[in-house]
Amino acid sequence: RRLACGDVEGRLEAIFGRVRAIQAKSGRFDMLLCVGNFFGSTCEAEWAEYRTGAKKAPIPTYVLGANNQDTLSYFPDVSGCELAENITYLGRRGVYSGCSGLQIAYLSGTEAQEQPAPAHSFSAKDVAELKTSLLATPNFRGVDILLTSPWPRDVGTFANSAGEIDTKKCGSKLVSDLAASLKPRYHFAALEKTYYERLPYRNHMVLQETPQHVTRFIALADVGNTSKKKYLYAFSIVPMSSMDPTELVKQPQDVTENPYRKLKKEAPKSKAPLCAEEEPACQFFFDLNKHQGKKRPSDGKERGDSQPKQAKKPPQPTGPCWFCLASPEVEKHLVVSIGTHCYLALAKGGLSPDHVLILPIGHYQSVVDLSSEVLEEVTKYKAALKEFFRSKGKRYVLFERNYRSQHLQLQVVPVPLDLCTSEDIKEAFIAQAQEQQIELLEIPEHSDIAQVAQPGTPYFYVELDTGEKLFHRIRGRFPLQFGRCV
Repeated sequence: RRLACGDVEGRLEAIFGRVRAIQAKSGRFDMLLCVGNFFGSTCEAEWAEYRTGAKKAPIPTYVLGANNQDTLSYFPDVSGCELAENITYLGRRGVYSGCSGLQIAYLSGTEAQEQPAPAHSFSAKDVAELKTSLLATPNFRGVDILLTSPWPRDVGTFANSAGEIDTKKCGSKLVSDLAASLKPRYHFAALEKTYYERLPYRNHMVLQETPQHVTRFIALADVGNTSKKKYLYAFSIVPMSSMDPTELVKQPQDVTENPYRKLKKEAPKSKAPLCAEEEPACQFFFDLNKHQGKKRPSDGKERGDSQPKQAKKPPQPTGPCWFCLASPEVEKHLVVSIGTHCYLALAKGGLSPDHVLILPIGHYQSVVDLSSEVLEEVTKYKAALKEFFRSKGKRYVLFERNYRSQHLQLQVVPVPLDLCTSEDIKEAFIAQAQEQQIELLEIPEHSDIAQVAQPGTPYFYVELDTGEKLFHRIRGRFPLQFGRCV
């Protein structure tokens, strides 16, 4: 049984009085973990009573180091030491392992804004060394608890509101990086004078990585604050090393995506939309009649640029492609509708008269390779087809096979509403998959295929017009006509 608290700021009687009251009512706790500012600028008299032994903390108390120049003098040894009976300074950075096997990683101070880092700050080197010391451990799965004074930057992404705190500006990017790597089950922080308990987030990519435990981030307010915001948090925790693996990785219903994973992906993805932007619009204008056969200028010419950026086009096919609209192999009489980045065509060997394909105009291999503009237009086509087929008393089944194919084809097959429900369709796919020893898994409601498959990964994917999705990662052979057979 553990207690965690926010900024004490020298109010030792207030925090220890509160702990005594809790223990009198609820029984003994094993330790108190303090994040944020333990000492204040005017606490010398109160601290002297504990330092000299006149008073004693009622519980083993572990504190982080200084966050400013004013309180540095309270921490005589940078590597950690006992400050008073029952009050221990953990040190600049490291891991505290209790006799029960509980692992507590800690990082003292605030993120350095200059080099060399002041004594009350940590640097990228401190974070890297702490990560390396743990990640080098055989079979490392994460730590039980992470203690930092600053919040991790962007912790509010995908989550419940942090109130007045803007998590995109508040906190430390280095702490975000540390939390992403160490995968703590609990992460405590302070300094912002407010209480925020974030929804738990997952530490694995759904269907792509082995399930792992979730992380709970909790920011605590300052002790004795007049707004009565929560500054003391009680929790029970069994060390990860002692837990049944199945119990450890159980996912609560309110679990969200990892707030830090998206940040790592955004940098390369931010360039992707330019691919579609630079794609010459003229490439899908074939000669319907001689008066309409004029080519539109490329985006580059419309902007007045003298040199279009050819490097930003979609990747080009290595040989003849039956589906690139600019290709002479395309059977253009099957084309139904042409958008800016995608087109709709009848299937050459359709399972029904209105079996259609959604295809990108440029050369993309799979949905996960698409730029944001192309993906947006694919979504619009799906919405339009859903509305159209529903008006005809039908629902659609969409599937994609990213295996032994070089151009994305989204097969859209309508089926009568009165013949089968979405559950019937799901059951049919799952039953056929089981017969052929294919592992077909359902993608969680708030996830999409880009979160479970990297570009280049072979897969089979099903989507119903209700939004339900099924996914199989192809690791060996796969029957090419599986979707059509179902």
